[in-house]
Amino acid sequence: MNQPAIRILVVDDESAIRRALRPPLLELGFQVAEASRGEEALQLLRAAAYDVVLLDVNMPGIGGIETLRRIRAFAPRLPILMLTVRDQEEDKVEALELGADDYVTKPFSTRELIARIRAAVRRVRAPARAEDAPIEIGEIRLEPVKRNVTKRGEAVHLTRKEFDILHCLMSRAGRVVTYAKLLTAVWGADCREEVEYLRTFVRQLRKKIEDDPSNPLYLLTDVYVGYRFADAQTFQEDSGDGSQDSEGSEVNESKNAPELAS
Repeated sequence: MNQPAIRILVVDDESAIRRALRPPLLELGFQVAEASRGEEALQLLRAAAYDVVLLDVNMPGIGGIETLRRIRAFAPRLPILMLTVRDQEEDKVEALELGADDYVTKPFSTRELIARIRAAVRRVRAPARAEDAPIEIGEIRLEPVKRNVTKRGEAVHLTRKEFDILHCLMSRAGRVVTYAKLLTAVWGADCREEVEYLRTFVRQLRKKIEDDPSNPLYLLTDVYVGYRFADAQTFQEDSGDGSQDSEGSEVNESKNAPELAS
């Protein structure tokens, strides 16, 4: 039985961005609605059901961050991906802390965007996993109850804190966990600013779970924002032939003439 088409609400004040996104999304079978301001998006979301929202941070009116805050008040599980520009690390962190599922930085390829959209929807639609259930991603398997980690069936010996970091990230696979959230989860709220301390533990953890710690496949860095563990499905897709297709085009961040370019 075919899955119903994913219904996307694109919220961006730049009509050129919306025009650039619509054709590839429609071609891939998505249903697309548009809003140019946060206020309009809130009206649409209260009137109809959507599977995912693409929400620009910089908009006139109430803006993307406040729109996110208001959406979360009545739709706590709706996947929301923020559209940001490269120098907006503080906005990215704030959005993630407020409950955004992910963000995509302009300029972005439609291939990356589609992958992020599908991953966010897949996480919401997936059956709930018991907190103590084993987690297996790629060649890494983590058993929360036994506090065991194996790679290719071989035991990986972790310290208590390394295990806690890995468990926190693997249980949220595919999603960015901000430095502050990760530090709070593992060490407590008093340590939420100790980013360099966290980086030291992550370096050691990568040495134990990655084939090439300098080129990690599992434990990924979102620069200035936090860490994410590779999503299981995405990890499988990334192991393919890597061929490019029509999804490999890019949406430019220019406010004057953003467009898809091959």
